[in-house]
Amino acid sequence: MKKTLFNCVLILVLSSFPVCLLSQSSLTIEKIMQGDKFTGVSPESPRWSPYGNNLYFRWTENPDSSTVLYVLREGSRKPVKVAIDEMRSLPSGGRYNLNRSLYVYSANGDIYLLDIKKGVTKQITSTSTPESGPWFSQKEDRILFISNNNIFSWDMTTGVFMQLTDLRAGKETPEEPPYKNDNDKWLYNSQLALFQTLAERKRLQTAARDEARATAPVRPKTVYTGQPSFGSLSLSPDEKYITWISYKAADGKRTIVPNYVTETGYTEDIPARPKVGTSQSSSLYICNKDLGSIYEAKAREIPGITEKRAVSFRNPVWSDDGSAAVVEINASDNKDRWITLLDIKTGSLKLLDAQHDSAWIGGPAAGRGLLGWLPDNKTIYFQSEETGFAHLYLLDVTTGVKKQITSGSFEIYDAQLSNDKKTWYFISNEPDAGIRELYKMPVNGGKRTRITSFGGGVEYSLSPDEKYFALRVSFANKPWELYLLENKEKAVPVKITESTTSEFRAYDWRIPDYIRIRASDGVLVPARLYKPADGKKNGAAVIFVHGAGYLQNAHRWWSSYSREYMFHNFLADNGYTVLDIDYRGSAGYGRDWRTAIYRHMGGRDLDDHIDGARLLTEKYGIDPGRIGIYGGSYGGFITLMAMFTKPGVFAAGAALRPVTDWAHYNHGYTANILNIPVQDSIAYVRSSPIYFAEGFQGKLLICHGMIDDNVHFQDVVRLAQRLIELGKENWELAVYPLESHGFREASSWTDEYKRIYKLFRETLK
Repeated sequence: MKKTLFNCVLILVLSSFPVCLLSQSSLTIEKIMQGDKFTGVSPESPRWSPYGNNLYFRWTENPDSSTVLYVLREGSRKPVKVAIDEMRSLPSGGRYNLNRSLYVYSANGDIYLLDIKKGVTKQITSTSTPESGPWFSQKEDRILFISNNNIFSWDMTTGVFMQLTDLRAGKETPEEPPYKNDNDKWLYNSQLALFQTLAERKRLQTAARDEARATAPVRPKTVYTGQPSFGSLSLSPDEKYITWISYKAADGKRTIVPNYVTETGYTEDIPARPKVGTSQSSSLYICNKDLGSIYEAKAREIPGITEKRAVSFRNPVWSDDGSAAVVEINASDNKDRWITLLDIKTGSLKLLDAQHDSAWIGGPAAGRGLLGWLPDNKTIYFQSEETGFAHLYLLDVTTGVKKQITSGSFEIYDAQLSNDKKTWYFISNEPDAGIRELYKMPVNGGKRTRITSFGGGVEYSLSPDEKYFALRVSFANKPWELYLLENKEKAVPVKITESTTSEFRAYDWRIPDYIRIRASDGVLVPARLYKPADGKKNGAAVIFVHGAGYLQNAHRWWSSYSREYMFHNFLADNGYTVLDIDYRGSAGYGRDWRTAIYRHMGGRDLDDHIDGARLLTEKYGIDPGRIGIYGGSYGGFITLMAMFTKPGVFAAGAALRPVTDWAHYNHGYTANILNIPVQDSIAYVRSSPIYFAEGFQGKLLICHGMIDDNVHFQDVVRLAQRLIELGKENWELAVYPLESHGFREASSWTDEYKRIYKLFRETLK
């Protein structure tokens, strides 16, 4: 049998290899894989100064240099670089007092107070011990902050510092007696009885110790948490109660990622995550400062929480007047979320809202999402996927009445209240699942007013005085740029940055066709289609599979897969039709779409790609024997499942940094979808490519970074051994010694995509 390049070859790529690739495009893989150096660097992380409406952001006008801090000063439309002295003094992550005249913040481990009207900043602390998370006391006469996992205060009138808590991990160690057993105790007592000098010295020593304790300055009582690990310390507004969250450490074995190419010349170990099945739980503890009593929040009073069910807590969220607090609790299996009302005096919890999902709770409302109070101090707001899409809710804690204030087959993102808490601002994909625009709405619901109409993707940051929006805006064929928009009716956005390079702008980047694929179960699946010019069609096609971690890619803004987007233009220039599918499991389409992969990854999501291949042949004239597939991470996993379980559909596949066995991936992501291996082994076996390697047909390229601390290199090594033992041919493994999960070096990107293109060029054409 004639051997080809792909016949049972295992290649360790230690340098990029020269390949002569004929191209009909003005683009080259070398250009595309330069990333920002080719496209230009988009502005990032816009943030407003606490006063003066100065807008700061990371950017560079020279793509060959690293980003620096720029500022757009109020009244100007031209950003300038920020000087080092100004950069050092910039606040971030602070809080205002109630009338927004003062702003307290931490910077470089110290606490600062800014007088908004005077524009004067006062440094409060200057220590080698980091201080963080400052806030104003309820009377606004002191500033509170965290240091060494304890709470301190600074009196704004007297300047006096005070330590308010003295929490320590673990249990109190009792004072050791001067004897170890009863016999030694008898000897000790007899010595004091026999020798007056010893007894007198003992009396004086005890008296001196008692006097020292009596005359010592008042300090907070030492409180031992009883647990080896705690954090998220907080104080009730009346400062009578301390709360903290104690963590039960995960007991799973951590994996090791060997690093072979190091500065020392020796192999070094990189500590990495445990495998799925290892989770962490937490408990909320309360200390009554006056009584010194410590008690645990009574989670077991909530229906659905049992002694055997691990849960995790969020910090209490207090009403403005300090009269009530709500606490969010999440089940460790992420199938339940409870919002509860906390009785701080007893630790009792009253159930306000319960969300259950037989698969897992997720979407834009997942994790540490939106939770707060309205000014009436009896109504809370939160976000939930209860109706199948992530929407906003209000709930009266006194009556239990819940009100959904947004509804429909769309989702709400990044919601925030105005300063007066009368208006909501949020991003929504209401116009189209592939479009995100800025909206506003009355606090109790009602008419939603669309503020922007770009037809692409929008991110926003509202100025402290709410006069301006800083917008990051992009389109399918245009990277993110910064815009400024006045917060008034009929205002016109002003473009602030122009980030793309002349070389990038010289190419006519495609806006893909936005299509729907009729899937085998009748559902219409969104996709992007890149078509070559009529005279360049070669009858071959490539399907791209985006990664997971819950995202979407068949949208109308600049893709986080920017190199892949440019590569698809390159492929189309060279005659290939490219299909990019928002398969089941993707973000942006609601709960049922998200959970369609529950207990079977590589099931419905893979079927959507098979249906995509069918559409290519039936509607776009693609030769069914000349379709390739590729993707990274979850996309690499789907590629392997396609090549192993769907023989004949794809002639070639490139699996980049693929998961090959879900039992070896992390807990937070995998356990949501597949449960844990010891409880649901069927889900893991039917979802893991390594169990289906015997079905491999076609030609396969696998690429993986050797220091990948997300999908470990061990994953692909195990698969390689499996393929060897099965006697499989026509596969190739390329490895990258200095790359992790997301490649950093242009040389690695270039090498990888030259190999991908070579695979498709030789196999599909």
